[in-house]
Amino acid sequence: MTPVLNRLRRTQGQLAGVIAMVEAGRDCKDVVTQLAAVSRALDRAGFKIVASGMRQCLSDASADTPPMTEAELEKLFLALA
Repeated sequence: MTPVLNRLRRTQGQLAGVIAMVEAGRDCKDVVTQLAAVSRALDRAGFKIVASGMRQCLSDASADTPPMTEAELEKLFLALA
């Protein structure tokens, strides 16, 4: 989970930067540009979380726990949309 945490921490720092920009009254274009970068970083972190979860679900499948269905995996990805 370390790569996921690293991405989330990076995003947290970027979001703090956006908040500071708004509080400082920075130009709207600059704020929106930075906010778009935060959004992309969150998407990347979310996809990393889902990919890690899928890997775990697929590798941890045992006889007493049925593997995730294709529909369940699809639902995980759609949750990010």
